[in-house]
Amino acid sequence: MRLIAPSRPFKSKGWPEGRAVTRGDTELTEGTHANLDDLLQSGGIRLGRAQRQRLDWLTGQYGAPTLDDSGGIRHNGVVILKEPPSGAAAELFYRSLNPASAVVIASSENPGFDFLKSKLTEFGTVGPCGVDGPHEMWWGGIGWSKFHAAAAACTLRPRVVSCYPRGSDAAAAFALRHSLERFGLASHIEPIDAQLGDRLLCFEKAEFMLRMWNRYREPLLFVEAGAVLREAPLLPCFLGCDVALHKWNRWEMSARTLYIGRTSAAQMLLRTWQHLAASYPAIWEGYLLDQAWSLTSSQVPLDTVWLPRSYHALAGDLGAMRATVLHGEQTTTLDLGPDPAFAGLVRTARRAGRTGARDAFLVMTSKAEADKGIAVILRDISATNAGAVAATVEAVTGAYAADCGGYGRLELSLCAWQDDVGAAREAATQARYRILEIAPGQHIANDFFAHHAADDSVMTARHLFP
Repeated sequence: MRLIAPSRPFKSKGWPEGRAVTRGDTELTEGTHANLDDLLQSGGIRLGRAQRQRLDWLTGQYGAPTLDDSGGIRHNGVVILKEPPSGAAAELFYRSLNPASAVVIASSENPGFDFLKSKLTEFGTVGPCGVDGPHEMWWGGIGWSKFHAAAAACTLRPRVVSCYPRGSDAAAAFALRHSLERFGLASHIEPIDAQLGDRLLCFEKAEFMLRMWNRYREPLLFVEAGAVLREAPLLPCFLGCDVALHKWNRWEMSARTLYIGRTSAAQMLLRTWQHLAASYPAIWEGYLLDQAWSLTSSQVPLDTVWLPRSYHALAGDLGAMRATVLHGEQTTTLDLGPDPAFAGLVRTARRAGRTGARDAFLVMTSKAEADKGIAVILRDISATNAGAVAATVEAVTGAYAADCGGYGRLELSLCAWQDDVGAAREAATQARYRILEIAPGQHIANDFFAHHAADDSVMTARHLFP
């Protein structure tokens, strides 16, 4: 249930689960772990393994976290938010923060947090972790200065890769290679055959990236030919994420600078992007990357870092002299992609670092028949407090894990408006899924899916034997 989707979810092969890249020296003591466990339990916060790893890392960087239930002043450390503050409260909260503060939103899929997010520097998102942590986790703060300073000491370095059409001017690639040599970075830059001669299609770039993934063992940083490096691009390796990219105008995913870590989730994103690019060769690469991100995030806890503008600076930018990656294109305030309709569908959600109503927020699978799917649409999420929405999400995922009712695939969509509900219903109908529409706070028993499967069987029997 999304704008563009392959017919089957992708399965990563050849790479073990878990993080192959560690994130700096942030070991926590047993006492700190226990205190953090108690804090999360007292707040009723459920985090999956990948989300907890990110929170542990933030705790090592910023200090012990607190729950900000009362809106009290908190200047340092990690602040975990459960409920979205109102406009005035959000402003006061924002003013109480400084670069020594980090903010974690444990159920950031709720659009009620969008206003506060817009005021903060967005660092990253960790997707839902199935029944163990069925929420998106967003993390941000005040500026990148703390991480930039710490990343300079990172010993792990990416391999920078790039490609350009064979037969085109190689001067741009030479400039990139020369800038890499200044920092002693390993690289692979090559010309490839392009169907259009003078420019690359998305599937050609995605296939190149997948080939590099299979060839090398380091994390990969793709940089568009024509760019130059002014600083060593160590931030993604220091943060230890699955994928890192920049959102132009705060919403539009760009493939000009793209980091792929050595994890199974990163590989899944890369393969999904390649598949979509091969299936829809006429669609712009950033839109396909957006949909690959959305699809992957709904199925695995993808740990995404949203890179700062310094990793996607354009010629003419005011901050070009302080750029890490400087692309040769002239600066612009316009969207990078050509389709305003796509922008209208996803812009609001992507600016908040979340999947939107027209994407499946969370996908779970069972051992039942794979072609039998069910779509659950949770409506009116903006008209209900965040706690009730989160509890309903947890109840739905818990019920599916307890008894899937014979449904091989669950897609859960969160809808704030009736138009969103209509779009989700249309997508589910096209996929031939059973559709259930529920409201926040509705009682969801453990036999919820089994009960509706039994109703389906009764209706089928009545149709066959009237």
